This record gives sequence, structure tokens and C-alpha cells, in this order.
Amino acid sequence: MAKVKILIPTPLRQFAGKQNSVECEGGTVGEALAALIAAHPDLRKNLYNDEGKLRSFVNVYVSDEDIRYLNREATPVKDGDTLSIVPSIAGGIESGRADAVTLSKEEVLRYSRHLIMPEVGMEGQLKLKQASVLLVGTGGLGAPLGLYLAAAGIGRIGLVDFDVVDFTNLQRQVIHGTKDVGRKKLDSAADRMLDINPHITIDRHEVALTSENALGILKDYDYIVDGTDNFPTRYLVNDACVLLNKPNVYGSIFRFEGQCTVFAYEGGPCYRCLYPEPPPPGLVPSCAEGGVLGILPGVIGLMQATETVKLILGIGESLVGRLVLYDALTMRFRELKLRRNPECPVCGDHRTITKLIDYQQFCGIPQQAPPPAPGLNDGEIDPVEVKARIDRGDSFVLVDVREPHEYQICSIPFAKLIPLGELPKRVGELNTADDIVMHCKGGTRSAKACDFLKQAGFKKVRNMRGGILAWSDKVDPRVPKY
Repeated sequence: MAKVKILIPTPLRQFAGKQNSVECEGGTVGEALAALIAAHPDLRKNLYNDEGKLRSFVNVYVSDEDIRYLNREATPVKDGDTLSIVPSIAGGIESGRADAVTLSKEEVLRYSRHLIMPEVGMEGQLKLKQASVLLVGTGGLGAPLGLYLAAAGIGRIGLVDFDVVDFTNLQRQVIHGTKDVGRKKLDSAADRMLDINPHITIDRHEVALTSENALGILKDYDYIVDGTDNFPTRYLVNDACVLLNKPNVYGSIFRFEGQCTVFAYEGGPCYRCLYPEPPPPGLVPSCAEGGVLGILPGVIGLMQATETVKLILGIGESLVGRLVLYDALTMRFRELKLRRNPECPVCGDHRTITKLIDYQQFCGIPQQAPPPAPGLNDGEIDPVEVKARIDRGDSFVLVDVREPHEYQICSIPFAKLIPLGELPKRVGELNTADDIVMHCKGGTRSAKACDFLKQAGFKKVRNMRGGILAWSDKVDPRVPKY
């Protein structure tokens, strides 16, 4: 007797213990199906008529081979074969539904490579057309997601973003082009997606996702895909998905490494089960600070897109309970098992979080201060004044606390390079009697450096406001931005 895997289509899983597939034994298709019926008797009426014949509208494929015109039940099978049951139903749509959809002649041609796959077929393509997916973010991860989900024929795609396209985005955010710099990312992404596939609908949510609006936005979509780049929004998306019972297709990227899984689905773990608490602010640098290989979000974003399509079609083995780690430098994938935490405050057995919270506060990020009044705050100096002091020959020390590879991109003449991470052991290179000005890329790291020096006893320390980016804007436009 051969051991075969029988794939159960979505409409019949309710009669097979909600399983995607069942292992059975048999020497022929008929014997394997008989073993399936013996294990799950409720399937009989869906597969066989009253005379015990396999119903004419039930197609069976053996390892993707069409056996409709053979003696189907007598077709032999061997160890390792896969039997696909493909009921010829109209896309799994109940008759009489007002939202019943079909494919136009043009769509049939467009999706023909899907339609000839028994795992997708007409039924699956109609599922894709009926599905609604929300992409949170149209940046590094959102770019490949938008392109490929649009091409796949997802009927309704929502986009959440409030940013504009910048030159620094173009190295990885392939949904945008040079001509889009300065445009809203929503408009740029939507135009490109509709150019790929005019048969889809795109909703534009030009907002920052917050505790006040998240539930209202997410509730109207079947699947949520997390393409965010900060911890508060990650926890917000996770909690909203758990509360709304929506699957959360997760991806994250940094430098050469990425992660992908599916959270909050079919009793699986959520993001908080993996990371109960966020890291302290500033401990994990963002991609803007630490960089990211431009190709990396393409790999992770396509994994997310693949998982989304699989969930919609109800095929394959999802990443629920499995975290995939990808290292581009070694070209290796690793898989870690994830378990739901019964003590999780959001998805556990005794939930303590039953509504959305203040995620900025949860992540230890202070409330945004009101915009500063014109002029400089205490301890700051404007780049124009720094340039004037250099030109006058004033006695002061200009310290650059960026990394060496950033210093190679651009630098200010006369600046002394002491990376922030090396400052504690190199503080002896500075004199407490000197007038010191610190700078970095945008002013954040140099502000930390000023605080450190002040705690070490330095009195005359100031931060160059806006960093070398402001120097490029106000003093020397020849200095490249990055």
C-alpha cells in the first residue's frame, strides 16, 4: 500500500477536521479516497453520489497530473504522490450572494498562469479577487508587497502611509521612482500598482496609525500585513489584529538580516508572545541610522506576499508558529519554533489588554515636545555659526561622533572623528577646558554625546543643531546627503 498525501480544498476542510491535508494509504486513487472517507465520513456526500460514484464536478489530480479522462478511481498511486481534490464550484461563492464575482475575459488571460495551477485555478483566483488586504507602510517592505499583491489580483488593497518619497528611499523602495521624489508615497505606490493591474481597487489611508484610528481602519480588511519600521506601530498592529481576530503577516529588516512569520492566526502566537517588551529607546538603531541592504526588503517582502496569498487560497503550510530568519551575507535561512504564551496579556488565557493602549508610552518614547521657538535651545549651536567660527579662526574643537563609514561619505573640515560608541574610552582625548562642539548626521547622537561629556565634567559643550545634514542645507550644498 502506498502512502499518499491528500490535499483538502478550503470548502471541504470543515468536514476534515479543518486540516489542509491528510495522509492516507492505498494502491489506487479510489483506495486512498476510501481511506480518507473512513477517517472523515462527513466527506462522503461531498465526493460521492448516492450510487457510490465519484461526483462529476470533483476533479482529482495525482501529483498535478490531470486524470479526469481516465478511470479515476483505478488510477494507481505510489509512495510520495500527492492527490489534489479540486471541486468544480464557482469560486466557493454561495449562490445568490450580492457580492458574487467573476473574471472578465481579460482577467482570465492576465491570470492564466495561476488558472492552470490546480492549487489555484478559477476557484483560487476568485478568492484572491474577493480578498481585502491592508498594507501598513509603503516603504521597504511595502514596496514589493504592493507590486506583487497587485499583480496577483488581490481585489482590494488598503495602503496606510503619510510620508513623501525621498531620494534615500529609492535604494530599496522599488515601487517609487526618481520622478516621484517629493510626492506622497500613497499616490506614488497606488499609481504604480494600478499600472500593473487596473482590475484592483486601492484604498488610501493618509494617516499615521494610532490607537484612536487603528481598529476603525483594520476592521474592514481580511488580512493585515505589517511593513512598519518602528516598535510602537508594531505593537499597535499586533494588538489590533488580536482584538479584531485578523491574521498579522509580519516582516522586519535590518542591515543584512530579516525575519518573517504569521502572527495571531488559528490559535498561533502573537508578536507579544515573541517579544513581550520592546527594547529601550535608542538601543536598536533604525534603518535610517544603521542602514539596510537595498535588496533585503525585497526578499522579506516577497515572503510576506507569499504567506498572504497562501492564507487567502488556503493552501500550503503557513508560517504560523514558525519564525524564519534570513541572513543575506551567508545566504542562509533558519527556522525557529514559536509557541503561544498562555500568559500573554493580549492573546493569552487571562488577557489583561482588552483595548488599545498608548504605544509611545509603552515603548518608553516621551511625548513629542512642542515645536521649538525660533532660535536655538540651550546647549545648541547653528551650523552657520560653526562655519563663522571656523572662518574666524576661533579656538574650539569640532567632534564628529558618526561611524567611520559615514565619515567617508562626507565630513566637515577640521572635525575630529570619535564615534559615539568609542567616546567613553576616548574621552581622555578631549580637554575639559576646551570649547567643544559635537555633531553627527542629524543631531540625535551628538546630543547623547553632549550629555555624556557634561556628566563627565565638561562645561563648555554644545550640539550642532541638525548635524551634517543641516550643514549641507545651510553652509555647503556640495556636501552630499545620505
